[in-house]
Amino acid sequence: MKNKFKTALLTIGLFAGSIGAAHAADGTITFLGSVHSGACSIKPESVDQSVHLGAIAKHQLQTGGKSEARRVLIELEGCDLTGLTDNTVTTTFTGAPSSVVPGALGTVGSAGGIGIMMTHGSQPIELGVATTPQAISVGDNTLEFGAYVQGAATGTIEPGDFSAVTNFTLAYQ
Repeated sequence: MKNKFKTALLTIGLFAGSIGAAHAADGTITFLGSVHSGACSIKPESVDQSVHLGAIAKHQLQTGGKSEARRVLIELEGCDLTGLTDNTVTTTFTGAPSSVVPGALGTVGSAGGIGIMMTHGSQPIELGVATTPQAISVGDNTLEFGAYVQGAATGTIEPGDFSAVTNFTLAYQ
């Protein structure tokens, strides 16, 4: 009888231990997002993104020189044009302006004498001013812009790392 009782207790103990192990936390997942009243949703990879501008040779930026432009995409999904009059969207980029390159986004880091220029087609984007309207259609759409590093017209280009942040706002018409 003692052996049966010990076996039953051992079985209950193992069963209870396996239940606890099945519910152990090994990590966490945080879900982030927002709800807005715009005509389109913004794909998650477009909400917060990084654009790598490359490792640029100093000589390429001297006397106002610039790097190769890189694509900046804002991907929209599930667009519903109900209530829009022109079926267009404008984008306004904001951020700290460069103190050495007029019209450019300022940078932080050890690199100096540079700024980030953004374009819409072949036109430079002015910080805080809406871009030319872009046509959108029902469903998914991609807004395309460009960005490049520009050196100051005068002064020294200092080698080093840099980063810059711009925020964007979409306005549907």
